[in-house]
Amino acid sequence: MLLQLTISNFAIVSFLELDLRPGMTSITGETGAGKSIAIDALALALGERADADSVRPGADKADISARFRIDKLPNVKAWLSEQELDEQDECILRRTLSREGRSRGYINGTPVPLSQLKALGALLINIHGQHAHQELQKPEHQRALLDAYAGHQQLLNGVSRSYQHWRQLNNERKRLQEEQEKWQAERQLLEYQVAELDELALGEDEFPELEAEHKRLSNGAELVTDCQLVMDVLADNDETNALQLVRQGLKTLNELVSMDAQLAPVLEMAEAGLIQLEESHSELSRYLDRLELDPERLHEVESRMSRLMDLSRKHHIPSGELYGFHQELKARLDNMDRDSSRLEGLDDEVAQAKAAFMQAAERLSQSRQRYAAALNKKITQSLHQLSMEKGRFEIQVNADTTGGLSPLGIDRVEFLVSTNPGQPLSPLARVASGGELSRISLAIQVITAQKVETPTLIFDEVDVGVSGPTAAVVGKLLRQLGESTQVLVITHLPQVAGNGHQHFFVSKSSDTDCTETHMQELDEQHRLQELARLLGGNRITDNTLANARELLVGEAA
Repeated sequence: MLLQLTISNFAIVSFLELDLRPGMTSITGETGAGKSIAIDALALALGERADADSVRPGADKADISARFRIDKLPNVKAWLSEQELDEQDECILRRTLSREGRSRGYINGTPVPLSQLKALGALLINIHGQHAHQELQKPEHQRALLDAYAGHQQLLNGVSRSYQHWRQLNNERKRLQEEQEKWQAERQLLEYQVAELDELALGEDEFPELEAEHKRLSNGAELVTDCQLVMDVLADNDETNALQLVRQGLKTLNELVSMDAQLAPVLEMAEAGLIQLEESHSELSRYLDRLELDPERLHEVESRMSRLMDLSRKHHIPSGELYGFHQELKARLDNMDRDSSRLEGLDDEVAQAKAAFMQAAERLSQSRQRYAAALNKKITQSLHQLSMEKGRFEIQVNADTTGGLSPLGIDRVEFLVSTNPGQPLSPLARVASGGELSRISLAIQVITAQKVETPTLIFDEVDVGVSGPTAAVVGKLLRQLGESTQVLVITHLPQVAGNGHQHFFVSKSSDTDCTETHMQELDEQHRLQELARLLGGNRITDNTLANARELLVGEAA
């Protein structure tokens, strides 16, 4: 429940601190005094959209905080735990708004995005505004009210999951069907290209290996001639060769080292050079022994390379990329085959998913019909209490299994009402009388609020168009609701205000420089004065005070 609301520099409020108690709290005041300002500020603390103009003139920022008791609200504590926010027996929501339009939100002192403020606020407070009857005329709001009253969240989650699964499979099937049609002409060409490349059987590194082999075979004569020339230079020339000259140099170096040891490193390097020259000569000899100059192999290599280059030109890619291109075409064809197999099995999956959705939606529909029947009786009885003795109320739940499928089920929910004998039930939106619509709306809100788990309910002048004995019934209904739920009621009716367990009076003061709104809790004597004012205007008489005393419920009754 809401324990305290603190407002600083908001609109025409300089500073307000309201301490609230369980039960029904009445809020009254003079016309234009700003009775709804506290509710507007609270809505900001709950994450509603902010307007920089809401900052009090002359102030840098507005600051609103709301303190709640949550020790008996397991769903709120679970939410805080899931969001890794401080979880105590109390919770503070705070919102600041700068004159430049910058807004910040906090939960238990931790900065949070406004979406989190709004999500938590929805678990703590439900605000029924002055124009709730206008929302009530919308079919989607009517369905949401019925589901909230029935506690359908778990059923709705199941319906939504099964619907999304069915739509996902259906969309996958549609995509694969479109792709199959698009690929139909391409597939034949793709199969031909893959078969042609399969026949070629190109290895991953085959093309560079063929290029190297072709270069060797086509230059075979030159390789033999030049290798023999180098071998002659190294060792095979009987007259003069490199090895002979190096050996002579080594002989001289040995003599020099015997005369000066500093030349020993030079001797070592020369001896290493001799070894390298000898090994080079041996390697060249072995290479010539292995070298095969096979004209037939050269022809085979040239034929293979010609075939590869023909296919490369055909597909407009470099020859070195032909292997990768082949693998890519095979992968595309494999994907087509997998998608074809997937498409064949999807019909059954889609049918099963739709059947599962329909089963979940029908369970939800049946539950809606049961709760609608119970709600019909309660709201009709409430209408009779609200001076609509012949009124009838009915919620129609019509299942549409053809065009009405959605994540919310298969039902079209519609609120129907008849206000006069012999008058047929008609959609709520067609009720002609504004007063009747206001009373119907109030009856629905009060009854459905009893089943909604929100711990605090706010009614902002929802009794507009109600007067006399009907107003007294409205007051009793709201007080009865306040016995189990915290209820804040902004009202101009003394019959309603007198039922409050707590009463705040809103006033406004002005001078040449500024205007300011004040709220103060009234004691018993001042409550009588305020109820008398509501009854008779500014002129308070003994009669109005006596009538006020009759209206005051509670200790003063």
